[in-house]
Amino acid sequence: MTDTVILWGHALAALLFCMVALAQARDAGEVLPRRTLVTALLATALWALAVAGIGPQDLAARVFESLRNLAWLAFMFAPARRTAPRALALAYCALAVTILVGTAVAVAEASFPAPEAAAIFRASRMGLRMMAAAAGLVLANQLFAGLREPRSGLRMIVGALGALWALDLLIYGLAYFASFDPLGLIAVRGAVTVLLAPLFAVAIHRRGDWTLRVSRAVAWQSIALAGAAFYLLVMVLACQAITLVVGEEHQRVAQTALIFGGTAALITVVSSPWLRAWAKVMLAKHLFRHRYDYRAEWLRFTDTLGKPDNPAPLAERVVQATADLTDSPAGLLLVPHEQGMHVAARWNWPVQAEAGAGRELADWLAASGRIVEMDGLRSAASGPAEAAAVPQWMLDGEGWALVPLMHFERLQGAILLARPPVPRALDWEDLDLLRLAGRQVASYLAEANAQEALGEAQRFDEFNRRFAFILHDIKNLVSQLSLLARNAERHADNPEFRADMIATLQESAGRMNDLLARLSQHHRSRAEPPVVVELSALAERVAARLRVTHPVVVTVETPAAALADPARLEQAVAQLALNAVQASAPAEPVTILVGVADGRATLDVIDAGCGMSLGFVRDKLFKPFLSTKPAGFGIGAFEARQLVIAMGGSIAVDSREGEGTRFRLSLPLAQPGAEPATASLSRAA
Repeated sequence: MTDTVILWGHALAALLFCMVALAQARDAGEVLPRRTLVTALLATALWALAVAGIGPQDLAARVFESLRNLAWLAFMFAPARRTAPRALALAYCALAVTILVGTAVAVAEASFPAPEAAAIFRASRMGLRMMAAAAGLVLANQLFAGLREPRSGLRMIVGALGALWALDLLIYGLAYFASFDPLGLIAVRGAVTVLLAPLFAVAIHRRGDWTLRVSRAVAWQSIALAGAAFYLLVMVLACQAITLVVGEEHQRVAQTALIFGGTAALITVVSSPWLRAWAKVMLAKHLFRHRYDYRAEWLRFTDTLGKPDNPAPLAERVVQATADLTDSPAGLLLVPHEQGMHVAARWNWPVQAEAGAGRELADWLAASGRIVEMDGLRSAASGPAEAAAVPQWMLDGEGWALVPLMHFERLQGAILLARPPVPRALDWEDLDLLRLAGRQVASYLAEANAQEALGEAQRFDEFNRRFAFILHDIKNLVSQLSLLARNAERHADNPEFRADMIATLQESAGRMNDLLARLSQHHRSRAEPPVVVELSALAERVAARLRVTHPVVVTVETPAAALADPARLEQAVAQLALNAVQASAPAEPVTILVGVADGRATLDVIDAGCGMSLGFVRDKLFKPFLSTKPAGFGIGAFEARQLVIAMGGSIAVDSREGEGTRFRLSLPLAQPGAEPATASLSRAA
């Protein structure tokens, strides 16, 4: 039954592939590699016909199978050879050699029918067929992934080839490890080949882009695959040779020692940094048109610079990112300063007493923008100005290239790269890539410097802002003390006035000490958590301080307690009350009114002074450094508003020129029965 399925399945497959080949031969095929495709289709038909007519174990069937694999290999290489011919040719040639060696082993197996020799040749043939199928499957997968058109006909053909080679891998794997011919799978292969023939026909008539995108990673994988296949081939042949030389009782030990020793030696050699660098240079030089895969290098470069989880500082990351481009093992960052250039960061560079560089090097790099090749200086091939600018310690060490970092014609620094593991001279690709990387790095450094300068300016701005508020408070204290001094001339004999004057002076001294503390860089102006503040008591304390120089009246329409910061609220009310006193006539009282409106506690500061225009209230009142007073700073109302808003309140203004002004502070109302913060109020006083 199995033989019948093998016969009719492969015969039908031969007929269908022959028909597809003839149809393709008549079609010019605008986008298809027609000749290689027709050859591969005919080779597949001949192989299927040989299996059906002679049998899968016959030498002719095995030879035709090799021809089929070689034909499809040539078809796969056709769209790839235009983009990376030398890189992929090595992998394809290695696979072709493996197929030819397997064919030679099959011929030797048929020529030497002795049982011992036949067994050795059979195992070798199965191993080589298995490796060829695995390599073909990998190349098919890479070709499938590299095509530009996701639904092109070539992807369908490559997918069908992948299925065919996957079935071959299964058949030969079982035959190699289980030592029998799986006729059932061979019959299944014939049926699968029949099913694949219509897929080839549909794929041929589907138009698409047959251009292959071969990345450098795919090329390296292909080369690594070819090397692995060659290594496995050598191991298989060596193990088979051991069976002929070594006695049967020592064969297993000898084969194990060979495989273990060979693998250990291979891993040791491949893991050598020097060998990897040498292989990269040689393969890039002889297999690729350009030394660098610019897309991959730039992605790695930007990732090193901007990766958020990289704990290294920016100065060290820029050195590492630039050094990785040329495989340099170490680097230094030099930045300009008044006397020249100093070492700001190092990456893998041995700690030495580098003295930096003089002003000559900074001036020369800024003027020329050229990359300095240290080997040229050592051989006296550079100009005298360049040689005079570079310090001697750079030439005495392992310096290889000095890359200036230019940002808008301004020198941000320079990176000194150490010599790569494989010495070589800088070429035009190195210079172009390093020059571009230097500009990118310079922009990062310039942005970091700008951020640092901005942070410093913000710290100065915060200090100036704090100083402006404090200076305004000092001005208020001076005004209060000036009024106190004038009234002392008239009321110095009054004991009550003297007592109030002493209390006022003590309070002013305490407030001045607080102002000095606020100037400290360690002081942090931070609002206290809101507490219950009795507004009538707070208003009385503010009025008591001002009554020494001006009449102030406290009126309570409705007793109210607010949730606020006592010290900040008292500061805001005192500021508004002092402004009202300064705007009023000497005998005109200022009123502080406590009440409740719209479910919120209110505190009004009312005067009958000169008042303000609507335009000034709308556009200038709460803007800092704008004032109608000749000696005013214009930040009192601004500061009061900021303090009240920070406590969840608001300030409303009602003013008319010549009629006076009313400031209303609206604050969150405390719940009835809440305990007032008497301790906080006393501290604020």
